[in-house]
Amino acid sequence: MNDDILKISPSQFVSFLHEQGIHRAHFVWNANSGRVEASHPELEPIARFMDSDPRDFQQHEGVFLQVSREHDTLQGAFVHRTNRGQAAGGVRYWSYDTVEDYLRDGLRLAVGMTRKNALAGLWWGGGKGVMARNPQVDRDDRATRDSLYREYGELMTAVRGCYVTAEDAGTSVEDMAQVFATTRFTTCIPPELGGSGNPSLPTARGVLAGMIAALEFLDMGSIARRTFAVQGVGHVGGPLIGFLLEQGAARIFACDVDAALVRANRERFPDNVELRCVERDDTWIYAVDCDVFAPCATGAILNPATIPLLKARIVCGAANNQLEDAARDDALLHERRILYVPDFLTNRMGIVTCADESAGYVTPDPEIERHLQRDWQHSIHQTCMEVFGASGDSGRPTSEVATVIADRLSMEANPVYGHRGKRIIESLVADAWFRA
Repeated sequence: MNDDILKISPSQFVSFLHEQGIHRAHFVWNANSGRVEASHPELEPIARFMDSDPRDFQQHEGVFLQVSREHDTLQGAFVHRTNRGQAAGGVRYWSYDTVEDYLRDGLRLAVGMTRKNALAGLWWGGGKGVMARNPQVDRDDRATRDSLYREYGELMTAVRGCYVTAEDAGTSVEDMAQVFATTRFTTCIPPELGGSGNPSLPTARGVLAGMIAALEFLDMGSIARRTFAVQGVGHVGGPLIGFLLEQGAARIFACDVDAALVRANRERFPDNVELRCVERDDTWIYAVDCDVFAPCATGAILNPATIPLLKARIVCGAANNQLEDAARDDALLHERRILYVPDFLTNRMGIVTCADESAGYVTPDPEIERHLQRDWQHSIHQTCMEVFGASGDSGRPTSEVATVIADRLSMEANPVYGHRGKRIIESLVADAWFRA
């Protein structure tokens, strides 16, 4: 199949894996050879793709794949860097047109988690789970979902904790309970099972903190009397609208591709909010005359086609990987004098809330609340001000500045376990884990 393997759909890729007798597979970075090593020779084209792509592949320590036995669904764990600790990040259940789209999303999201966890001061590395939706599978059927997520938990157990999963887009707390049924390497489990539950509300609070810092830095005052455009009104976007209204926002424009979500939020916010149901490629929300644009849906939405449409002075939202091409699009925003709050800086509160579930709970928890305070050195507010100030002094875009800081922090070794995640991956390869 050669390079064509990247252009087929995930479902076709699953069929190919079945034909080759492959249930599990991996791609692991070999620092000695400077190349990615595939578990199976049939998958060499994917390894060479990773080797040749410096934008999205950044020497990820490992990518682990599994085919669901019951539902022909491609499941994956993407591990970027584990110097600070085991890779941590949520599992996304999403639709992808091609294998390349699937891989790129997982690779990019894992890097984002490395930087997010490092900037937040968490002793966790960066990773991400991705399950590709099979169009032949009813993803709304509870029994089907239970089976899918139990199988995903089996993958977590199989990779021995080098990656610890959590909730993400397309995944619910109920789904995480099923993951927990087959592995200990998960967070965001239901409160009745001792977990922290849905992290959406804390995430929205973190985005709000980033907005407040940006407005203050630009001498634009507070949330009160400002206008906002929110793209996506789901788990985070909806609560964010509520927080903005509580703080006196003058007007909010919002959109989503899900008609049911739009209806629900219209009922919830009848005043001062204009909500539209839009198609995926609709650009109305970008061109809204507002002070702050908040991407809270999918990633890679800021690019040369959309950035020129923006009228906002600030971009600050919850979506991961908002920049389609980090270097190019960061520079475009900077050239237009739009203050970009890097997503991996301001949307940290989901992972902050759930990452250390095993440490127990305090109400309110000072280890969590300090991220939302103004005076803690590593809080969202303080980190924003550090990044904005360094950007202004150096003339470099904000995401570039934040990335340099985060990458430096991400190389620090865990003070207790050292680089244990890498050792786990080495043992997986040595033991041919995929044959189990």
